[in-house]
Amino acid sequence: MVLTLDRHQPLHFIGVGGIGMSAIAGILADRGHSISGSDPRDNAVLQNLRSRGVRVFREQSPATIDAIRSGTSCPPAVVVSSAVPANNPELLEAERAGLKVWHRSDVLAALIAAQPSISVAGSHGKTTTSTLVASLLHATNHDPTAVIGGVVPAFASNGRNGDGPLLVAEADESDGSLVKFQSWLGVITNLELDHTDHYSDLASLITTLQRFAKGSEQLLANRDCPVLREHFQAHHWWSIQSSEGVDFAAIADELDGDGTLATFYEQGEALGQFRLPLPGLHNLSNAAAAMAACRLHGVSFAELQRAVEGLQAPGRRFDYRGNWCGRQVVDDYAHHPSEVQATLAMARLMVSSGRSPLPEAPQRLLAVFQPHRYSRTAEFLSDFAQALSQADAVLIAPLYAAGEAPIPGISSAALAAEIQRIAPGLPVSAFDDLETLADAIGQTSQAGDLVLAMGAGDVNSLWSRLEGRSDPAAALPLVA
Repeated sequence: MVLTLDRHQPLHFIGVGGIGMSAIAGILADRGHSISGSDPRDNAVLQNLRSRGVRVFREQSPATIDAIRSGTSCPPAVVVSSAVPANNPELLEAERAGLKVWHRSDVLAALIAAQPSISVAGSHGKTTTSTLVASLLHATNHDPTAVIGGVVPAFASNGRNGDGPLLVAEADESDGSLVKFQSWLGVITNLELDHTDHYSDLASLITTLQRFAKGSEQLLANRDCPVLREHFQAHHWWSIQSSEGVDFAAIADELDGDGTLATFYEQGEALGQFRLPLPGLHNLSNAAAAMAACRLHGVSFAELQRAVEGLQAPGRRFDYRGNWCGRQVVDDYAHHPSEVQATLAMARLMVSSGRSPLPEAPQRLLAVFQPHRYSRTAEFLSDFAQALSQADAVLIAPLYAAGEAPIPGISSAALAAEIQRIAPGLPVSAFDDLETLADAIGQTSQAGDLVLAMGAGDVNSLWSRLEGRSDPAAALPLVA
């Protein structure tokens, strides 16, 4: 049963500054709901929420629950995400006081059910694809509401309350809660085993996504993914490999380090070329899905052809941070072997083609990778090593546990050893802390290199750690 949101009932978000929680809280505040939240951080996201009328508490304590209960005739409901532990003192007090506690996914499901919605799921590319869908709808004057797990450049935010008929949502499969969503259009980008802390095997992940698909009025899926081909019956298919036997296709005519020229097909008929300013075949597939979703909504191809030229990736997706002593530093969220492989392949294309969306085309590629979760690292150790071997040198950051207990034999050093086993001549080092790693970049890179930091943990702080360091005059060249 889908939750019904009542404007008379205040909502309090524990961890309101989170990427998924803040988007929903902001949209509901814009729609006239009484919204509060707690978060010990103080950043631009929380400042934005305050400017939209959200009451933000810095402490997560029983006193916060007392504060939100006072002065209101209707008891507030409390919203939590899977990141909020059961022993959170604020949550415990809410339960003791008898307040209703809803999961973030319940509130998102209510938003999705309230209007025609496009929900984007899949193992990889869902943040980018949902960002592209929302950006294209925005650029073609369809003014969507958007709930995305990343910052959408067109909105400078991860959430937006639009006046148009559509809502675009990223449907996260990590905890299985996306089965609650009842969308006009469900989109699945691809499917392979991940989140092994939640799914015991690929079969259980497939079952969950099948339930998501069943809850969608229509399903748009990627025909190039063998798992989707075998286990799903989609109403509409897209491909970047062939225009035959699919409803939509985007076939590359030119692949360069700064973008792709492709031809868009519907039912096998070529509608025309478009220029995608995001390089890499994975981004072409994401764009094909986004364009297909917009076409199903009725947006003309001519409108999309113009709008696609202005597309930008969401934050932390090949995100240029700056130039440090001649080295271009990029931050990326890749934390699964397939994502690492695709991101490095895109970067390698920039090196080989001499063309890049960065200020300068890089000459060589230094990969900085942070393993995320012991369970994922253990499951994909060899796959990570194979993907990382595409770089000219690799620095492994300390493993980011994300709350998991250690697994014997699984560490950053173990991953470095596996890379050296696969590629004996490749310079590889593992580090116990990010400060030491940042120091080492000056000695293992040189001007003209692309320093590509990948991971879902705190490796995104690398740029701030490099900014204050002086020019490494004694920098050593990379080993060929």
